Amino acid sequence: MALKMSQLIGMDVYTDKADFVGKVYDVIIDLQKGEAARLTLEPIRAASKEDAKRIFKEKTIMYKSVKAVEKIIIVSSQPIAEEPEEAAAPEPKKALPYSARYRRHF
Repeated sequence: MALKMSQLIGMDVYTDKADFVGKVYDVIIDLQKGEAARLTLEPIRAASKEDAKRIFKEKTIMYKSVKAVEKIIIVSSQPIAEEPEEAAAPEPKKALPYSARYRRHF
């Protein structure tokens, strides 16, 4: 059975040990990979970057941990290792000065 992402919103989330976790508030999608990344359990409202990171870790569930979706969502009770934060992108090569770019080579 196929579901739309919008159908996940409002569903109850339980662990595979039958513990109630919460209700899905929103779905975070990784646009680069084209897949669901996380389920949020409440709105993410933060005053600072550190506060946002804390709320993001405490109030979201990685979609990798979802085991089943029907009328409820069942997630793994075992913690799944977080993906390492992407390393900073390498800086682009510095452009040569105008004189060097258009110098004649004989």
